Amino acid sequence: MKMQIGSQAKSGARASDSGDFHTPLTDEILAPAHNWSSDPSAVPTFGSRQGITGAQTVHWLSAYSRSLFFADLIVATLAALTAQLVRFGPSVEGAGQTYVLVTLVFPLFWVAIFTMSHCYEARFVAEGSEEFRRAIDASIRFTGILALLAYGFKWDFARGYALIAVPTACLGGLAFRGLARARLRHQRKRGEAVHRTLIIGTERATAELMRRLNGTESHPYNVVGALVDSSKSQVIEGVRVAGTSDDVFDAINDLKVDTIAVAAWSPFSQHDLRRLCWELEGSPVDIVVTPNLTDVSGPRIHVRPVAGLPLLHVEKPEFRGLRRIAKGLFDRVGALIGLLLISPMLLLAAIAIKIESRGPAFFMQERVGRNGRVFKIYKLRSMYVDAEERLSHVADLNHHGEGPLFKVREDPRITRVGRLLRRASIDELPQLFNVVRGDMSLVGPRPPLRSEVATYEHDVHRRLLVKPGLTGLWQVSGRSDLTWDESVRLDLYYVENWSLYLDLSILARTIKAVWSAHGAY
Repeated sequence: MKMQIGSQAKSGARASDSGDFHTPLTDEILAPAHNWSSDPSAVPTFGSRQGITGAQTVHWLSAYSRSLFFADLIVATLAALTAQLVRFGPSVEGAGQTYVLVTLVFPLFWVAIFTMSHCYEARFVAEGSEEFRRAIDASIRFTGILALLAYGFKWDFARGYALIAVPTACLGGLAFRGLARARLRHQRKRGEAVHRTLIIGTERATAELMRRLNGTESHPYNVVGALVDSSKSQVIEGVRVAGTSDDVFDAINDLKVDTIAVAAWSPFSQHDLRRLCWELEGSPVDIVVTPNLTDVSGPRIHVRPVAGLPLLHVEKPEFRGLRRIAKGLFDRVGALIGLLLISPMLLLAAIAIKIESRGPAFFMQERVGRNGRVFKIYKLRSMYVDAEERLSHVADLNHHGEGPLFKVREDPRITRVGRLLRRASIDELPQLFNVVRGDMSLVGPRPPLRSEVATYEHDVHRRLLVKPGLTGLWQVSGRSDLTWDESVRLDLYYVENWSLYLDLSILARTIKAVWSAHGAY
């Protein structure tokens, strides 16, 4: 059994004799039907390992890990053969016995380093970015060890061989992981390759967890039941209440689960949760604990054991410093290269706009940037020149009525050329000029209008702590089909958890989003 996200939400300022922490609020909300924590000797025995007969073993996860191992072995073999062929030619004599041996040993050494870097462990694969990060780290570690061996043994290693073999093996492994993850997402849409999950928590916490899971397109948890001590309904967000927290082992056997998710608010004290972990040792059932903390990415969270408690330390968001300077340099250089590459396409689009309707080819509009600074955004004109005057005629067609956004699916003010430009997001490309000027970033929150900012609630103003972006999480997660609340949540997540890796990931996903044209109108 493995523990994930090591946190127990039930905490407070007052310590009881048993070592648990409570506040009046948590005592009232979280008090279980039986006050186990007040008398440790009264804690019931949840069951025994011998009593777990219906738990499901996660075969698909083991198969996924094995596929990564054999893929790395095959890719490393092909990379070594390619390096030998390019560096020494097709003749074995040309490479010499040393490099023939290196070619044979290379893939074995490669997967050994990956194994020692925990690249094939179930807890690090099939979800999130950790799988890819560890593969990159293992590749760097392999290069470092190779350099140390060459230096220690005074070996004049052919640099050309290493420069071909290592990057080829790394990129090939990452490509396979990307394909494997895409196949996994496709399987999950069909209800396959998921964990049969049992939630334990209060009614409210269970409902909140289910809403978050249901709002995600692809996640690994198929919730088949919930244990709630006091529930007003037998169904919570589409999930059947299978009993109370006393029925853990009966529910495991009846529902054949492989994962127990303990919600942020649950009837379990720290002592109860520890006992449950002990009882599940050696079984195929894993436990995941959801902390009372959302929209914080993994790199900002560190588990620090203090006084025997696994405390979650949350790093502060980074809004300045060397990483921000690196981001600014990356943005401007990338935007400048992009402008040079797409300038012919912008010229053709501008000509098409001028031919279809009167008015300028480019459109400028005031938007609010970092720290509330107003700037003029550049776009290719996709509407008729009198679009602002005709706004009142289409106000009732706005499908974003719950927020300040204004989007109309079949807006009559959009020209035929403009509709094509919007569908392919070509109308947004002149914003690269804004990126070069420093008004915007390649990736960031959506650039808002002044009228939108005027209606912002206090928390939403955090969107203005960073530069707005040409693309962002909102772009790759549904674009105009998103609700206002979803758009705000994604933007705030980016603001809090920015990283260069996240930027690169969003840029890669933007290509797919633009190609599918999902939510573009």
